[in-house]
Amino acid sequence: MEIVGIIAFALIIGLSIALHEIGHLVPAKKFGVRVTEYMVGFGPTVWSTTRGETTYGIKGIPLGGYIRMIGMLPPAAGQTAPRTMATGRFAALVDTARRQSLDEIGPGDENRVFYRLSVSKRVIIMLGGPVMNLVLAFVLFAIVLVGIGLPQPTLQVAGVVPCTPSVEQPLGTTLPSGQCPSGSVATPASAAGLTEGDVITAINDVPVADWDEATAQIRLNAGRTANVTIERGEDTLAIAVNIALVERPIYDEQGRPTDQTERVGFLGVRPAFANESLEFAAVPGYMWDITQRSAMALVSLPVRVYELLTQTLIGGQERDINGPVSVVGASRLGGEIAAMEEPAGARIASFLALAAALNLFLFLFNLLPILPLDGGHVAGALFEGGRRTWARVRGRPDPGPVDVARLLPVAYVVAAVLVAVGVIVIWADLVRPLTLT
Repeated sequence: MEIVGIIAFALIIGLSIALHEIGHLVPAKKFGVRVTEYMVGFGPTVWSTTRGETTYGIKGIPLGGYIRMIGMLPPAAGQTAPRTMATGRFAALVDTARRQSLDEIGPGDENRVFYRLSVSKRVIIMLGGPVMNLVLAFVLFAIVLVGIGLPQPTLQVAGVVPCTPSVEQPLGTTLPSGQCPSGSVATPASAAGLTEGDVITAINDVPVADWDEATAQIRLNAGRTANVTIERGEDTLAIAVNIALVERPIYDEQGRPTDQTERVGFLGVRPAFANESLEFAAVPGYMWDITQRSAMALVSLPVRVYELLTQTLIGGQERDINGPVSVVGASRLGGEIAAMEEPAGARIASFLALAAALNLFLFLFNLLPILPLDGGHVAGALFEGGRRTWARVRGRPDPGPVDVARLLPVAYVVAAVLVAVGVIVIWADLVRPLTLT
């Protein structure tokens, strides 16, 4: 089952890449730009076919994709044909790229080049890819939240914790001898005889509608004797329970324990979980919360990658669950989800939520205003539009297209950094993979 999950998640990643490039392809063709290639993946071509003026294909390294539009780089100011000489390594790179871009323009293609489009059309083309990832993330989150639902704690008892939490046994489990460890005693639920399957309906005659309300009443009655009303089969019982007062850690917004503790009421039961569907209107708010966390993760990505290299791969420390993960690691996590001993609905929800979160991160990542990312091309187009507007306001002649070719050295450096980051993260996913257990 794990292999099936890995393959299925890899296919979802491939679909995400394909839809991203379709987001560029469709408006480019709509605006008349000649698109010569549509490729999913990089490296050697595995399969391809030509339809009209475009070659569609799949390449061997599934780490991205691209479409090739003619005229991505405009000629230099006052230049109508490619130069034949350049000085300096970077100048030579720029000159070669500019010459290759101009060589793609054949007879009749003069008005079908990318750089001749209006600023708004170029922005639409370049944002089309990230927007497709955003739409896919929204659809997947909607399926999870509305169609399947999120697991929520219920008032049904899934299990009784035998011992109050202690330093030796923080989860309240017994020692191998079956006895509670030193400093721990039987939990109130265990002592009062609550059992798996009981449904809590009220505490001290105060009806509770959900687990949060039950927890609030348990804390309110800490250190006291409370009547816990339960339904056991067809019977309704009121059981006197001495609510314990125990030291528990305080958790942060990410659900991680802090160094601080508090004394709270403790009953000693684990709630059963059931999927609860949300209203469709809740999807945007849920996505906004995930987007904020994803943006914070994106900002901290350089630090996370550095820590992954120095602390995990070199230092041998445990891998941070909040650290970066590649498509290799994400596919492996998808396989683990598929192999979990959980109901099919819960596994499907976790699987789709992981795919949705990945697409949301790809949306944000591609908006970074640096070449060769989509956001870099958008930034260049917007700068050109602002420059032309400023020239028009001042009565100056049109300055023409922005010479983005001069930024190619930066793009090459960024691409090299991205490749290096990819190698580091994939290496970590192979030798020190993240796991859900």
